[in-house]
Amino acid sequence: MSAPQNAIAQLCPLLTNPTRLALVAGLHGCGRADFRTIREQLGVSDSTLSKHISTLEDNEIVAVRKGFVGKRARTWLSLTSAGRKVYDAHMAGLRQIAGLAFSEAEAEDEPSTR
Repeated sequence: MSAPQNAIAQLCPLLTNPTRLALVAGLHGCGRADFRTIREQLGVSDSTLSKHISTLEDNEIVAVRKGFVGKRARTWLSLTSAGRKVYDAHMAGLRQIAGLAFSEAEAEDEPSTR
């Protein structure tokens, strides 16, 4: 497998969505975060965030824990160990893709401009 093919193979289709990528990246940088904080920092609606969380939870990338602080219901999110591996591989693939440089075409391979 060539380097570009290997890099592409590392990408997780779930993380090609910018909101999901930002959500997972934010969780990667902390132990856990609450729903409200994530929603505010990502600038998305409750329903949009809930849909993305459900997708990531169904694929075992994030863990959801619900509880109460006083009388208020709260939802906390964290990355699973599998989610950390998926994110790390995805980012490694993106870094490899960003560093790609194709070799220049040989003169005889260039099309004629006549």
